[in-house]
Amino acid sequence: MTLPPGWPDLSSGDEALLTPLLGCSPAQFLQVQQGVDMPRLMEALQDWSAVRLGALGPVRDDAAPLLQRKRAAFLVTATERYGPALAEVLALFVLHSAHDDEVDELLRLLARDKLLGQTLGLMPAVREELETRGLKLSKYPDRAEQAGDVLRGLGRAARDALSSTQASDGSRYMALSALRGQLPAPYQHALDEVERALVQRHFSPGNVVLGSFDALTFGVPLGFYHLVAGMSHGAYALSQGQYEQATRELAPASLLVALYAGGKGVRALSEARGAPGAATGGPRRLQSPELRLRALKEMARQLEARLGVDGLRELARDIQASREAGRFVAVGGVDAALALHQARGDVARAQAMMSKARPEATGSSAARPTSKRAGAAERPGGLASLVDERVGLTQEVVEARLAAVELDSAGPRLPKDVAVLEKQRPALDAPPPGAQGNPRWSEYGAYYENRVAELKQGKATQGPLRWEAYERMWGWFTRGLAFERLMVELLRADAALPRALRRFLGDFHNPRIEMYVGVWKPKSGLRFADVLVIEQQPPPAGQPPRVETFSFKSRNLSLLRKEALTAQLKADASEALAYYGGTLDIRRSSLQPLLREGSVVPVQRLRLIYQGGDLKPSKAGKLEAIVEDVREDFPGVEVLFQ
Repeated sequence: MTLPPGWPDLSSGDEALLTPLLGCSPAQFLQVQQGVDMPRLMEALQDWSAVRLGALGPVRDDAAPLLQRKRAAFLVTATERYGPALAEVLALFVLHSAHDDEVDELLRLLARDKLLGQTLGLMPAVREELETRGLKLSKYPDRAEQAGDVLRGLGRAARDALSSTQASDGSRYMALSALRGQLPAPYQHALDEVERALVQRHFSPGNVVLGSFDALTFGVPLGFYHLVAGMSHGAYALSQGQYEQATRELAPASLLVALYAGGKGVRALSEARGAPGAATGGPRRLQSPELRLRALKEMARQLEARLGVDGLRELARDIQASREAGRFVAVGGVDAALALHQARGDVARAQAMMSKARPEATGSSAARPTSKRAGAAERPGGLASLVDERVGLTQEVVEARLAAVELDSAGPRLPKDVAVLEKQRPALDAPPPGAQGNPRWSEYGAYYENRVAELKQGKATQGPLRWEAYERMWGWFTRGLAFERLMVELLRADAALPRALRRFLGDFHNPRIEMYVGVWKPKSGLRFADVLVIEQQPPPAGQPPRVETFSFKSRNLSLLRKEALTAQLKADASEALAYYGGTLDIRRSSLQPLLREGSVVPVQRLRLIYQGGDLKPSKAGKLEAIVEDVREDFPGVEVLFQ
């Protein structure tokens, strides 16, 4: 997006700083933050303006603590100035603007300053909202009384006395009116309802039925400005009626997920439907909120078709749960949303899945700290030795895939008790027997420290692998990567041969070999094929291009008896067919020009290729019979040993 020249001028005032951002989608908001000193920008804003900024989408990590402090200060000021009844509506806006991990930090700040009971503790609807999100106030007791609290209480009493004067009433009304105009329509209606009840002198917390509060559980302020902002002669304005229409026409989960996952997709859809500049190649501007809502509804429909209603609700909660999840989906778009749902809200696992296809689309670097690992990665035989960008194995992909293998490893682990782990942390200068000179020992130390940090932050559910298990896991991981690299090189060499001489790709005229392609199926969700081969020569009209998929396995099958070997091969064939066979929705955008009839295409052949050599069962006759048995049970799968 285009920002005004010289923005941000921190001396220009809050509205000048905020206005250019009010039309951002969460993805655009994240992009803008990359070139801005966010802590300084956040510091320059008044508390309410900081709250509005936080409603645009996930705030960068270095500015997030300051945002929570300003949110806390706003809640305290609003409760003192407007009373608990009116402040309750504002508090709900703050909660709906924040992810769960941010709310947790906010509650801790208030409790640490002995202000939680005097603010949110007085608000029944807020307490109910917090409980539905698993954040009961009873888990955040206010700290004990301190001597300074007496002076603070006297100061508050003086402010209360001053605020009771007529002049102060007028000032408060003007301030509240200005603030009200910057809220979405449902919050404006709730404020009006509370004010009417106060005028009638029948109000006490919990005794007024606020019908508008049903709409306030909507939670859409996690990026809602993308929907309601429109452009008029270069200036942004809020279209509150559009927000109301969205609340009526879209389920809360559908709108929240579409706002985050839609990103560029919603913008492209609305531009394609007639926004000025779309056809002329000029600057693209979303002049019509109606077009934007129509595009948003289409995006929500597509997501619901893939995930179902329950799946959308689960995904909406996953996005709401953490700023990291919101950032991941906002940057990665629909595929990141599908990956997060597939990973059941586990951002680290979803990042690993996405990194197989597009390392730049993971949405966060926080889950994969690399500063400690970078030095170790440069050692011979370390992580850097596995990088091979020719076949798509960038540093980010290797790290993400190693993280995914670690998450699935069944090896013995240390306890997840942080206190125990901190006492038992490995000494890098005193490796255990067998680890001397091993380049992975220093990497294990970095891995161990990262896991301890993740456990402290609540981002991990398992303790670190023991050293021996980590070393075995690494061995399996590197062997698998080496086999994948070998197979990709074989396929590329095969594609360069005349068709009659090819071993694997003889059915293609002009094959295109792609690694880690995201593919979607309704039952298995988003997965990434080790290799997908697609025909580049245009097919006859009305027919999809030829597509074949490959799944590579590096398993030690040499010691398995017949029954166990048969079971393993059939399990692998069943999984491969479920993920990469049948009909696939190909998600990689660079392949869309080859998919003229749409991204959903049939797979003509699926090959499951095992690493041979010492890993292959020794009795060839027995193996041939088992492979034939697997082919009969799974006719869409061809089993080979290389």
